[in-house]
Amino acid sequence: MSDKKKKLAVFCSGRGSNFRTLFYAIIERELSAEIVLCLSNRAECGAMDFARNYGIETLHLSESLFKSSGEFSSAMLHALQDRQIDLILLAGYLRKVPDEVVAAFPEKIVNIHPALLPQFGGVGMYGMRVHEAVLQSGQTRSGATVHFVNEEYDKGRIILQKHVPVLKGDTPETLARRVLECEHRIYPDALEILLDEHP
Repeated sequence: MSDKKKKLAVFCSGRGSNFRTLFYAIIERELSAEIVLCLSNRAECGAMDFARNYGIETLHLSESLFKSSGEFSSAMLHALQDRQIDLILLAGYLRKVPDEVVAAFPEKIVNIHPALLPQFGGVGMYGMRVHEAVLQSGQTRSGATVHFVNEEYDKGRIILQKHVPVLKGDTPETLARRVLECEHRIYPDALEILLDEHP
């Protein structure tokens, strides 16, 4: 692995539990990477607070701040290129990454999804909706998937996947907690795989 640390940007919209997990895993596993930017569509959220507390640069970027989607895409792309970002990690980012950004970072944008893709993915499948759909379908297992981001929702190549059981009497909330624990285990593993493959 190269001595030069990969520069990571984490995109978040909420509490940032996966962001925190990745941050601590990089330190504990002594990975050759550093989170240098937390980008969010929300000016205030748990992830942004965490980043500020640990001296990580924060950037609020929302389409509502721009006159057009093209200006928004351009601003995001320039922000990433100016900081020489090597890898983008989506951690509860509730917006579609603009196609122009995806094209500029082929197989360098990674997402974690709270289900076993290709099932229960796609437009509108996020958060508690995913777990509700899993339970309604009668599945006996669910899990988490780390995958590359392409121009289609949840269709990029899978990097790592792990399943958890769906238990009798599960509610969307209890299943969500079990899946989140799974996410916290496999996202750092997936990052380590990527860093090993692309030193």
